[in-house]
Amino acid sequence: MSNPNQTAITPTRETDFPEWYQQVVKAADLAENSEIRGCMVIKPWGYGIWELMQSGLDAMFKATGHKNAYFPLFIPLSYLAKEAEHVEGFAKECAVVTHHRLDTGPDGRLRPSPSAELNEPLIVRPTSETIIGAAYARWVKSYRDLPILINQWANVVRWEMRPRVFLRTAEFLWQEGHTAHETEAEAIEETERMLAVYETFARDWLSLPVVAGRKSASERFPGAVETLCIETMVQDRKAIQAGTSHFLGQNFSRTSGIKFLGRDNSEQFAWTTSWGVSTRLIGAMIMTHGDDDGMVLPPRVAPVQVVLLPVTPKPDSRSSVLEAAEKLAASLRACRVWDEPLRIEVDARDLGGGVKNWEWIKKGAPIRIEIGPRDIEKGTVAVSRRDRDHKNKSFPTICELTAGLPKLLEDIQANLLSRAETFRLEHTHQIDTEADFRAFFTPQNPSKPKIHGGFALAHWDGSSETEARIKEELKVTIRCIPRGEFEPGTCPFSGKQSACRVIWAKSY
Repeated sequence: MSNPNQTAITPTRETDFPEWYQQVVKAADLAENSEIRGCMVIKPWGYGIWELMQSGLDAMFKATGHKNAYFPLFIPLSYLAKEAEHVEGFAKECAVVTHHRLDTGPDGRLRPSPSAELNEPLIVRPTSETIIGAAYARWVKSYRDLPILINQWANVVRWEMRPRVFLRTAEFLWQEGHTAHETEAEAIEETERMLAVYETFARDWLSLPVVAGRKSASERFPGAVETLCIETMVQDRKAIQAGTSHFLGQNFSRTSGIKFLGRDNSEQFAWTTSWGVSTRLIGAMIMTHGDDDGMVLPPRVAPVQVVLLPVTPKPDSRSSVLEAAEKLAASLRACRVWDEPLRIEVDARDLGGGVKNWEWIKKGAPIRIEIGPRDIEKGTVAVSRRDRDHKNKSFPTICELTAGLPKLLEDIQANLLSRAETFRLEHTHQIDTEADFRAFFTPQNPSKPKIHGGFALAHWDGSSETEARIKEELKVTIRCIPRGEFEPGTCPFSGKQSACRVIWAKSY
């Protein structure tokens, strides 16, 4: 890249943010679209990130008493039909299995066999409340069987009409927790606890400064009494829902028959919850931390935290440089950060140093270390941080590097969080008039129509009519009703009384 103003990713974020995102996914070799419209192939670098997310979250779930299980991919149509609001919420997104065998038709092509039609269609799970509820109904007989605290790592299918890799795909990976409780208070406490787990994970692992709150009635999970959520702002100032936790009341236990003999010998219905996050978190990270040279990964979820790049300008020095790099890698693997060994890779491919360097920049590897013949002579290395300009390097000795590398990774993690938090605060504004609200969500620069808005803290009268009008006219929705002290005021759209400000934003 001889031009100092040239970027590794084109277009840039300011020029075309949605296309920039697609190009970062491609350049970082994270994933690709498959032959099936709306489905993706997650490549090793992208799946490595997901595995680290799984590992971190799984430990947090188990620390709060949850265990993993697995439930069927297929859900009988009648199970969904029992919960009217639930099926209505997912009806347009369902993939349906109607036959169990193929045969050859008159034209010689494979087709669903007419004689193999299922007695009842099966839905490829869009979520598992109903099928898990049927299992819990078999398992629960007494209050002594409660609580049930189970999580499932799985794939789900929601037929997405406007797919975008990681953010919205027809099939995606996620975890879904499903719990059943003796009392309403216990279920509400569980709903709050798991949202707090997501909030902690997003902040401490992904460096995402999320806002926690509850959804409006129209934005709730279908069939839920209350939906809690965490929302994050990405660099085009739109919101991404980064996780949800649902208090389901007794709605699903009544339709599924999850009932038990209580302490007073009366028959009661269980109180249930569900909660989940998905591979959408990878998209949120890209859009939050990425720059015009590619992905920028928080070290805690980087499959390779430190990449060693041997610099071998002459063939006769190649073996000695590779040997020195492997020796350094072995030494550094003894270091620990976040109570885990460092994840280090030596890129020994027979490629030009510049090519390899830029590959790792685009992948977002947190630290790149170059070592060549002169470095070996001096006992130093060249260190580059991905959260800084690629030309910015330091030249520590091997001893200084070994002693300081864990702290360096912690600094990068903290810096990404701080940077994202500053960005969110800069683009969060209290708004008190409809005119200012409309101006906030209307592009002011015709050359950059997609970069505008942010989080608007504005009052709302609580009516679905007001909410629907703003959504229809401006494509702006209530992302959450944030926690904290309520400030009564006047709704700028209707002039009616408002109990508190809510967060309005455009979203993915």
